[in-house]
Amino acid sequence: VQLQASGGGLVQAGGSLRLSCAASGRTFEDYSVAWFRQAPGQERAFVAAINWSRLSTYYAPSVKGRFTVSRANDKNTVYLQMDSLKPEDTAVYYCAARPHILITSQLKDYNNWGQGTLVTVSS
Repeated sequence: VQLQASGGGLVQAGGSLRLSCAASGRTFEDYSVAWFRQAPGQERAFVAAINWSRLSTYYAPSVKGRFTVSRANDKNTVYLQMDSLKPEDTAVYYCAARPHILITSQLKDYNNWGQGTLVTVSS
């Protein structure tokens, strides 16, 4: 499956953005999908994940309560709604998928990656 992330941009602190991850190449329904982010000079870090049935989600402590991951299987798209953004949320955001019902926060468990979209939060 091929992934295309979009929706990044420049926003002021306290604002919102919604990222999209569109899949192509095959059905997306039996994949779990995660968002990771990489700030300059830092390692790529887990943000949020959702399984194919949407019954299971998982968030990094730093974004829980501010970010919401969701998916529309009929559109082969996963979303990351980001509210109350902070300057420390500035990073390139990547979506990744794995053909498994269980979601994980481990980067090594995901074998399909999108190209990333830049989110910049100004103070």
